[in-house]
Amino acid sequence: LPFIAGLVLAYFLDPVADALERMGLPRVVATLVILGLSILLLVLVVLLIVPILGDQIVKFAGDLPALMQALLARFNEAAPQWIKDAIAKSGTDIQGSISDIAGKAAGWTATLLASVWSGGLALVNIVSLMVVTPIVAFYLLADWDKMVAKVDGWLPRDHADAIRTIAADIDSAMAGFIRGQGTVCLLLGVMYALALSIAGLKFGLVIGLVAGLLSFIPFVGALLGGIMAIGVGLVQFWPDYVSMLVIVGIFVFGQFIEGNFLSPKLVGGS
Repeated sequence: LPFIAGLVLAYFLDPVADALERMGLPRVVATLVILGLSILLLVLVVLLIVPILGDQIVKFAGDLPALMQALLARFNEAAPQWIKDAIAKSGTDIQGSISDIAGKAAGWTATLLASVWSGGLALVNIVSLMVVTPIVAFYLLADWDKMVAKVDGWLPRDHADAIRTIAADIDSAMAGFIRGQGTVCLLLGVMYALALSIAGLKFGLVIGLVAGLLSFIPFVGALLGGIMAIGVGLVQFWPDYVSMLVIVGIFVFGQFIEGNFLSPKLVGGS
């Protein structure tokens, strides 16, 4: 994984290194500048955000059964009588089903988190990602043009031009989508997380980042994030309609920004 991550990171950052080269910096210096800033940003994220994020994930898993029960209580208060009668005639025990589902989901999430963090290789894997990935990315990024030239030297000369054209088209499409969509997801995740946190929503950081990172699937990120945010908001803010409208407005605004500005500019026709 550290080597694959280093390769992806180098591929992602190669245009930045090329831009710094055009500004007059040597390739090695440009690579050091890029990775230095990336490592600084990563350290800040790990020190400032990861502890809060981990705490919110654990609390969200623990509070899930209570949240589901509270949502059911809100439904019982607001649902029309004919819906309640229909449910009663069907013999469905919604409260029991929700309690069972929520309990299983919370238990599964807690077990998963415990296994991830208590695994014997967890610390080794994290350290290798933090240490090996930047080293791999540095060497790949520093020698990227040399590697491309070396591979180009292996091409059969009679077909070299055609292969270069096809490879350039593949690179353009892949780079445009991977870099563009990755940047869109990152920007949306940061925007949703900040906006929901400022709005005072519990677990806003987790919900916002999940919504942003899942935005590479059209509408799924906003839909899932919106459902989670509105569900938590109904329990936390009810009957404060203004706060609920603010949460809905955050996701509507996010979809508007993504559809009209971010995706067209950063992904385009890729």
